[in-house]
Amino acid sequence: MSIAANVLTSEWTKIRTVRSTYWTLLSAAATTIGLSAIVCAVYVAQFDKLTVQDKAGFDAASTSLVGGILAQLAIAVLGVLVITSEYGSGMIRATLAAVPQRLTVLAAKATVFTAVTIAVTTTACFVAFFIGQGILSAKDTGVSLGSPNALRTVVGTGLYLAILGLLALGLGALIRKTAGAITAIVGVLFVLPVLTSFLPSSMDAIQKYLPNNAGQRILTAGSTTGDDVLSAWLGLGVFFLYAAVALGAAAVTLVRRDA
Repeated sequence: MSIAANVLTSEWTKIRTVRSTYWTLLSAAATTIGLSAIVCAVYVAQFDKLTVQDKAGFDAASTSLVGGILAQLAIAVLGVLVITSEYGSGMIRATLAAVPQRLTVLAAKATVFTAVTIAVTTTACFVAFFIGQGILSAKDTGVSLGSPNALRTVVGTGLYLAILGLLALGLGALIRKTAGAITAIVGVLFVLPVLTSFLPSSMDAIQKYLPNNAGQRILTAGSTTGDDVLSAWLGLGVFFLYAAVALGAAAVTLVRRDA
């Protein structure tokens, strides 16, 4: 086997033999499916009390995947732990001693993590979608995968969560401390939008380029576009650039700094 294949196998062994992997992925999947089902059930229960405007603006596909918004916390934690757990235990020294090609190690971690995350989150999104539409069909408000933008929303939500995990992995590799990296990713996702809201109105245009605002455009099945929002795929592309920058910076520091 080549060095790259051996490193990939090693990283796969690491990620599947750590309990935190199973717990965080289970939490993400359960949240995506469970919370989404609850929200759909609440909508059905309140359907007769809703206004015509509320019913007209209802997004069935996005509602059945709303749990993915909360699941991003679990995925972010896992992305951080994939790298910081090795720094915390000192195992990273053994890893880099066995594989001096440090960039190969980082690339293998990112590859294995992405594959595992996409497999789990995409599966959870499809399950959440079908359960949610089954619940919504009680009021004839459900949609099928063939409906406009529905499939894009399901697949896009899984991709969004995977990219989020890569962003967290990059920050984890930069900071090397679990608590610090988790604080950083939470700040980027939730605190940064609040802080930018205090900027002058002339700078409102930057809001749509913030990581969370750009990435979560793919979670909305509607095709609404305009000067204040990015298109769904463009938003996901901008979000991916943030992850790429974080991983690129992590690669530079991994090569230049001691483990």
